[in-house]
Amino acid sequence: MTIKPIIFLPDPVLRQVSKPVERFDADLRKFSDDMFATMYDAPGIGLAAIQVAEPIRMVVIDLAKEGEAPAPHVFINPVIVERSDEPSSYEEGCLSIPDYYAEVERPATVRVTYQDIEGKPQEIKAEGLMATCLQHEIDHLDGVLFIDHISKLKRDMVIKKFKKLAKTHVPASAPKL
Repeated sequence: MTIKPIIFLPDPVLRQVSKPVERFDADLRKFSDDMFATMYDAPGIGLAAIQVAEPIRMVVIDLAKEGEAPAPHVFINPVIVERSDEPSSYEEGCLSIPDYYAEVERPATVRVTYQDIEGKPQEIKAEGLMATCLQHEIDHLDGVLFIDHISKLKRDMVIKKFKKLAKTHVPASAPKL
């Protein structure tokens, strides 16, 4: 498994819309393993392929707490097909926007259709942290960042900070959070 470099705000790649996965093969399985290695190393609980500069519709998530057995999930070509009216707020962070966190309100539950690593159609009804994480990572696939869900003033401040950081320091790899 290879740890991939995570790209950071303000990299314009983060704003690209990812393309559907069409080939389910050994290369995709290896890339999935690499994404998990990258996410665990960061460390994080979710990672979209676009965050490692691969504009494909693929997300990995593992919500296992420290000391628990890993619970890896791969979502390929995920689509939110239903959202609850009931809102839920979580303090979100992002491996592509290190050391910045903000309360984000999203639907409390979602129903998502997707394909597994073999290409078989699947569906999940998620709530709580899994619902939030799925929405956050699927947003990435559409070029949307969690800071797009906060006030314009806060968002502009974060973007300005990261643009300034990008001019003075180019990280070699994802920082440890």
